[in-house]
Amino acid sequence: LIAKATKVGADTTLAQIVKLVQSAQNSKAPAQRLADRAAHYLVLVAVGAGTLTFLVWYFLVGTDAILALTFAITVVVITCPDALGLATPTAVMVGTGLGAENGILFKNAEALEGPAHLTAVIFDKTGTLTRGEPEVVDLRLAGGEEDENRMVRLIAGAETASEHPLAQAVVNFAKGRGLELAQPSEFAAIPGRGAKAIVEGREVLFGNRRLMEEQSIIMADLDSASEEMEGAGRTVIHVAIDGKISGLIAIADAVRPSAIQAVRSLKNMDVEVAMLTGDNRGTAERVASELGIDIVFAEVMPEDKQNKVAELQSQGYRVGMVGDGINDAPALAQADVGIAIGAGTDVAVETADIVLMKSEPYDVVRTIELSRATLRKMRQNLGWATGYNMLAIPIAAGLLVPWGITLRPEIGALAMSGSSILVAVNATLLKGTDLSSYTEFELGE
Repeated sequence: LIAKATKVGADTTLAQIVKLVQSAQNSKAPAQRLADRAAHYLVLVAVGAGTLTFLVWYFLVGTDAILALTFAITVVVITCPDALGLATPTAVMVGTGLGAENGILFKNAEALEGPAHLTAVIFDKTGTLTRGEPEVVDLRLAGGEEDENRMVRLIAGAETASEHPLAQAVVNFAKGRGLELAQPSEFAAIPGRGAKAIVEGREVLFGNRRLMEEQSIIMADLDSASEEMEGAGRTVIHVAIDGKISGLIAIADAVRPSAIQAVRSLKNMDVEVAMLTGDNRGTAERVASELGIDIVFAEVMPEDKQNKVAELQSQGYRVGMVGDGINDAPALAQADVGIAIGAGTDVAVETADIVLMKSEPYDVVRTIELSRATLRKMRQNLGWATGYNMLAIPIAAGLLVPWGITLRPEIGALAMSGSSILVAVNATLLKGTDLSSYTEFELGE
């Protein structure tokens, strides 16, 4: 057995997960900042109410100083802001822990609260909604091009210099045919269009239809074939060798099993769903139709992805962006909540607010469900803590004395402790949240 350790100690995935969870649990949610301000003022209210209680009972009612002081102490003790202080941190700790158990990593408390407010989610297509493992499904040669393997060998040789999933599909296809691949002597990527390379002394140009048009490559008899492939939802690589069209390679990427259910569930949660891709519109429309997505941004250049997120934000949406690639990083940063697929690039994972370790689109639904449940607990706790103090202060001040009901300081301390315990227990109940999951049977239905 030969084992190779690629990362050790603090660099391992497990160590990074632990660090993220700890960081999230130690950070403050926006609701916590509100609670902190309320607790600050509650201290002033407690002291003020205690002083006022003493003055009223001693000077206005005319009781002895000991009884007036007893009421004042009870008010101060029962108004302790412990419950307010515990209201959100306990919910944050339980929420981030539950997320980690389900493969959802929140980088901070704000990221935990953010998904609850989303009104739109944009998915990158390749590697996010699809498996990111495309394969060659069709091949067409131009008229007069007799050697199919020659064309495949040249373009696959050129694609060895690219890390794009489509490039890997072509390389795998060539290797499956047992072809020997030569490394390109020159290679230049053309963002959003394709690439150009020199292989075995031949100039190989490959990419989308737009690239052929810009390079004045005449499609000849392959124009209708290209439209047919794109109409069938395939991603088409147009290949030109030495300035002449050589052939077409059609590539398909299977949709992830949970993507259909994810889109359906998000719509049921009143969250708009959009898809973002650099693919041609035909392919994008086909995938979107299969998934039930209405908003499609197709043929988007890498540098324009961020602008599409901003476009939806300008329409009043709070946008979540889900992506996995290096070129998704600006869009992830632009979004109100950036969500990275765990199997994506380090840049995407580093930029995002949330990381989905299982790389399943349906985990976006579970992320929103968990965020909403956590926010609900925060509000319940804050509501209870505020209501408790509003009710406790008048009783502690002796409002019910005419009916023979009084609270001594020790009873007030016990009530204050009970309030804090109730808030903590209520937050702990969040662990019982049933984060829904998809099944293939449900997809079949």
